[in-house]
Amino acid sequence: MNRLHILLRRILFYIIGITFSLSIQAQVDFGEVTSLDHFGGPSTGIYAPTFEESQRIAWFREAKYGMFIHWGLYSLMAGYWKGTKVTGGEWAIKMHKLPIEEYRALAGTFNPQKFNADEWVSLMKKAGMKYVVITSKHHDGFAMYHSSVSKYNIVDATPFRRDPIMELKDACKRQGIKFGLYYSHAQDWNEPDGYGNNWSWPGYKRDMNKYLDEKSLPQIQELCERYKPDIIWFDTAGEITPERAEQIVNLCRSIVPQVLINSRLLIGKPKGKNLTDYDGSGDNEAFPIYHQVPWELCGTLNKSWAYKKWDTAFRPVKELLFNLIDAVSKNGNYLLNVGPTGEGEILSPYSSRLIEIGKWLKKYGDAVYGCSGTAFGDEYGSFKVVDGKKSFIPKPAEWRSTAKPGKVFIHVFNWPADGTMMLPPLNKKIRKARFIENSRHQLTFTQTPVGITLHLPEKSPDSLLPVLELSY
Repeated sequence: MNRLHILLRRILFYIIGITFSLSIQAQVDFGEVTSLDHFGGPSTGIYAPTFEESQRIAWFREAKYGMFIHWGLYSLMAGYWKGTKVTGGEWAIKMHKLPIEEYRALAGTFNPQKFNADEWVSLMKKAGMKYVVITSKHHDGFAMYHSSVSKYNIVDATPFRRDPIMELKDACKRQGIKFGLYYSHAQDWNEPDGYGNNWSWPGYKRDMNKYLDEKSLPQIQELCERYKPDIIWFDTAGEITPERAEQIVNLCRSIVPQVLINSRLLIGKPKGKNLTDYDGSGDNEAFPIYHQVPWELCGTLNKSWAYKKWDTAFRPVKELLFNLIDAVSKNGNYLLNVGPTGEGEILSPYSSRLIEIGKWLKKYGDAVYGCSGTAFGDEYGSFKVVDGKKSFIPKPAEWRSTAKPGKVFIHVFNWPADGTMMLPPLNKKIRKARFIENSRHQLTFTQTPVGITLHLPEKSPDSLLPVLELSY
């Protein structure tokens, strides 16, 4: 009787948990920016992958740095609608409730003749990037590849009549870049049954299952069959149930067994290895501390994802480098976005910054690629109870640490004015310390159970971001 009672309790808790999960999914309303709150907030996670899972994600953990590309009909808008400035870029349609029929008409003028896949991939190489994820279909429902499921695609509906996704895949293969596809699997403003469009068909009772069965799943299948991507990057999983998420994963892996799937497949706290391969933080929002499950920070070079002519608030290279190093130090990757124009160009405000980062990586790549995270851990700050609520209190980001067997790298963001740098204790005996770009110049240091004191010159040897190497 006692065993039966325990079993009934477990079944009850399971039903309550599923009901709560589904109610959360139904309530979530995505905006232009997806935050950590959409995924239940920061968590260090638990990571115990199988051998197969470890093998599948090995290249991703080595790569650390990739290019995100938001490109579609919305790129033609360039931040304007009928001459009026609009916000949102790829989200402008929903944010301004634009007439979907008028938006569709943009396809008739979409002819990006300046698109050159090899040039885009060459830029990735110069930037030091190891993989790419491009929008194959965003929330507007327009396919940037030759879809046999819907004629609303770049080959059948535009004068361009080429498949840029296939051209980019082929260029990536030639130049040794891993290839990934973004796909909006639930949100589709072009379809009455898709999630997200609450203005075009008033009074219509949507059927999400119809949308999934007739468009989303068939397009996911053709993407996997045709392009054999290394990553399928899902986004805004409104009304996707755990059962549907599992169906999507099984479909993808039945065609491309080694494909990586991100945690935005499903709403809620990132699930890690259960269904997906790696977690995602919020847009331009890193996890605050080391995260056990491999994860990825997606961010923008300016404030926008898609190209907006008026968005000239491009981030300084040092800020972008900080985002990269901060993510790697916390066991993550950095997926940095560009927004090509409607003509198919990646403009110089993007490319010049990417090339500068690439030059830095040529000198310091050993302290990024293939690195594990911090050798310390308390440099980020700590969680404390403030006004009855658990909050993360960050420390000033003076430095970050990455590591490889026998080496600890210290990335110094703020050079100490007095030439003395204090580090937490390390349970390894340091043999020597040096600047990476000047291996002959040995640094003096003092190591005690209390911590490590580095004695540095008055001026930084690198005006952008110097890196020290501690060997043990």
